[in-house]
Amino acid sequence: MQLLTVAYEHGESAKRLPGWLRRPVAHSGGYTAVENLLEELHLSTVCREAKCPNRGECYASGTATFLVAGDVCTRGCRFCAIETRTPSPLDEDEPVRVAEAVARMGLRHAVVTMVTRDDLPDGASAHIVATIEAIRAAAPSAAVEVLVSDFGGDPDAIDAVAGARPDVFNHNLETVPRLYESVRPGADYTRSLRVLARAKERAAGMPIKSGLMLGLGETHDEVVQVMRDLRAVGCELLTLGQYLRPSPAHLEVAEFVEPSEFASLAREGRELGFSGVASAPFVRSSYHAAELARG
Repeated sequence: MQLLTVAYEHGESAKRLPGWLRRPVAHSGGYTAVENLLEELHLSTVCREAKCPNRGECYASGTATFLVAGDVCTRGCRFCAIETRTPSPLDEDEPVRVAEAVARMGLRHAVVTMVTRDDLPDGASAHIVATIEAIRAAAPSAAVEVLVSDFGGDPDAIDAVAGARPDVFNHNLETVPRLYESVRPGADYTRSLRVLARAKERAAGMPIKSGLMLGLGETHDEVVQVMRDLRAVGCELLTLGQYLRPSPAHLEVAEFVEPSEFASLAREGRELGFSGVASAPFVRSSYHAAELARG
């Protein structure tokens, strides 16, 4: 176990991290085996591309969150570390390689996320469907959770993915409506809610999930209103985590949210009827996803 000694968010000129955001970084256990397998199969993970702070822990425990449809995005969300530029054509063999990794890692709950592909007519929805189907063929006992883009609001794309019946359908709202222009240019709060609502309508009984980052300048009441909006469209699973600035080129952190505030929001979320709420500074969309899905 390697101890985390970095005391600043990004470089010594950035905000000093509070004590609750310093933790051991695990590079033991299965870390190397997971990295080697991903390299062998030429697979990307959101753990690496998005600079997730939980990467060491997850790799060491023998899991990872797969990033498909490329490793660059057609949108430039100001919180995200994934590179923005013109992407390459889809790798048609990628779904089979993801499925092989799921089988070889022995995953019981596989999480597949994607970059936004506004350059493609279907937003890469068929690629997501192919990945779900490949995992089910290679690892039939594994649950499959997908974290998808908004597909530009295309109902056919949403229907295609929902029709493949993933075990969890996730699309993150990321922040409160007031901050969309500065945090998620190119995205739309109402459109994202419609994505979740349509997925719920097209696949009754399929759990719907979403998540927000805190510390971008939102208020408590704004977060609670977003939770109400999510419940209104049938969302059952919620993640809340602290935004951490991945580089000086990204949005600054407005606030390091106290753990007590995360706990308070978790209580309010459960009171609103969410069946599962993960709310803590290091929570991310796929962090301990299997436990959240099981409730």
